[in-house]
Amino acid sequence: MLGSPDNYAFIDGTNLYLSAKALELRLDYVRFRVYLRENLSVGVAYYFVGYVEENRGLYTSLERAGFTMVYKSVSRAMDGRIKGNCDAELVLQAMIDFAAYRQAVIVSSDGDFGCLVRHLNEHGKLRQVLACSRKGCSHHLRVAAGSRVAYLEGIRHLIETHETVEGEPHRDGTLRHSPSS
Repeated sequence: MLGSPDNYAFIDGTNLYLSAKALELRLDYVRFRVYLRENLSVGVAYYFVGYVEENRGLYTSLERAGFTMVYKSVSRAMDGRIKGNCDAELVLQAMIDFAAYRQAVIVSSDGDFGCLVRHLNEHGKLRQVLACSRKGCSHHLRVAAGSRVAYLEGIRHLIETHETVEGEPHRDGTLRHSPSS
């Protein structure tokens, strides 16, 4: 299916991260970017996220993997939680670039993107909604996407890292130790 990479991906970064975490999917962003390019012909992959200084290293890694980062300033709620919803920025960018891409891939499970997905579908511009999980995907989003919805669960074997980070538990709960321990 590798063709000219004239499709764009619009990725709800927070939704992707939280959904992968809930699935216990250790997402390999390099492999994920390769999947988008090779399987969905994605040339430009926007990654929308609220900017948090402590995550600067992650953002650099995402850029190196081939994602075009789009940041939103965040605010902190009284309880310390970070607020940085990028839904409006994602929708706006998809419409700004509408004439530039052949088709769009929306990566999110959030029903707030239902109207965008419906519009893209009605204009032959929707390649796929790549929702994070079947269980967590909004009914509204599934209806808007129709048959053009797929789930990270179905491609897990292609996008998950197989490395274990030191100090991080294996699936069986045991910890990996360095050779010197």
